[in-house]
Amino acid sequence: MEYRLDSHTHTIASGHAYNTITEMAAAAAAKGLELLAITEHSMMMPGTCGEFYFHNLKVVPRRLSEIEVFFGAELNIIDFEGHVDMNDRLTEKMDVCIASMHLPCLTPGTKKKNTQGYLKIMDHPRVSIIGHPDDGRYPVDYETLAAAAAEKHVLLEVNNHSLSPGSSRLNARENLLVMLDWCRKYRTHIILNSDAHWCGDIGSTDLSAPLIREAGFPEELIVNRSVEEYKAWLKKEHR
Repeated sequence: MEYRLDSHTHTIASGHAYNTITEMAAAAAAKGLELLAITEHSMMMPGTCGEFYFHNLKVVPRRLSEIEVFFGAELNIIDFEGHVDMNDRLTEKMDVCIASMHLPCLTPGTKKKNTQGYLKIMDHPRVSIIGHPDDGRYPVDYETLAAAAAEKHVLLEVNNHSLSPGSSRLNARENLLVMLDWCRKYRTHIILNSDAHWCGDIGSTDLSAPLIREAGFPEELIVNRSVEEYKAWLKKEHR
């Protein structure tokens, strides 16, 4: 299948990525994408941009290099009770919000606690995607996760970077195969994202797409096939 969008990327504003907005948009257009979402790390991640950066995203055009560009945030989950490091007034201004667990912002809990943290954050009105739930440093009950995501209409991410040899995330391949099996059973929708911190990685599915095929995962549950479908999920039209 054709993957028409990438909804998880970072620019130099995130502090540990290496390209500008215009460079990222040009790279996405060169790869034939129809839409690129730039989702900078929110404020608790060391080295990232401040709150005013996100407030001022209104000045950036939503069409660059002849493709559509969304601007949002990869929010840091900061506890197991449904809290993130960005206030509601600001998340309302984002085109897309991903919620993820990162070691600088949240010490891993038990499988029960980590799973609870994901389930609680799914109730956040602006969170549409759970970022890299494959990280074995945060063990998760994948049946419970997939069932809740289907019920609450939140997308679970298959993160290409997690599968790369240099990734620090543990057992991502094995965890994703388990997650995809439960997603298939519960008819849970997923999204394939690059998590690109370098323009050359935008739209990359060189590791995630073969895994999807290996898992026999149905195409109709992958939102990357359609920009319109993706936008419907962000607007909560499926809730």
